[in-house]
Amino acid sequence: MTEKRIGLLGGSFNPAHGAHRSISLFARAALDLDEVWWLVSPGNPLKPVEGMAPLPARLARAQAVARRAPIRATAIETELGTRYTVDTLRALVRHYPRHRFLWLMGEDNLEQFGRWKNWRGIARIMPIAVIARPGYDGSTRGGAAMSWLRRFVRPARQSRNWTNWRPPALVLLRFRPDPRSATLLRQANPLWHREYMAKPVRDAVTRHYVEWPHHPSPPMKERI
Repeated sequence: MTEKRIGLLGGSFNPAHGAHRSISLFARAALDLDEVWWLVSPGNPLKPVEGMAPLPARLARAQAVARRAPIRATAIETELGTRYTVDTLRALVRHYPRHRFLWLMGEDNLEQFGRWKNWRGIARIMPIAVIARPGYDGSTRGGAAMSWLRRFVRPARQSRNWTNWRPPALVLLRFRPDPRSATLLRQANPLWHREYMAKPVRDAVTRHYVEWPHHPSPPMKERI
């Protein structure tokens, strides 16, 4: 198997939209990635259960948004049986030893990063690339996590050489503001997921089909 340079972008993707795609393609170019994997989470404890569409619908929508791009939407956490991001990343490194992984996050997630389980452990597993988001620039730089991570920041001009970095390593990337958000999309169309109901959904990484739940909302699993 040929080694691939893969960026990992985690989230609820409720629903996935054009800004996810734009940020991923920007990161791919800036970091010289072969692919970006969208880790469509079974749930996020920092977001309300109410309004969370079923996992297969979110995965199907993500795959539709990622179509014809070097982006793979996956619900691999359900197969790995991992409960926290730190465990997911360890499992991916173990299952794909010939791939090189980098964790992608928006600056809004960096603001909450200090609340994630073993966030220092996450930083020690693989490099992190933080993509600027409008409205978060000042607060995230002063957060508890960033206070610790600041010593590991690498220059953005070296971002394409991230496979040579020894974690912890963090790079901050500037990206033009994109006003699109999942919240606005849900407000405009709260029943967006019905378009994908009952359709078989095949995971883009594992190639296995993702089962539809027998209840209206999927069980929530923690990402932090």
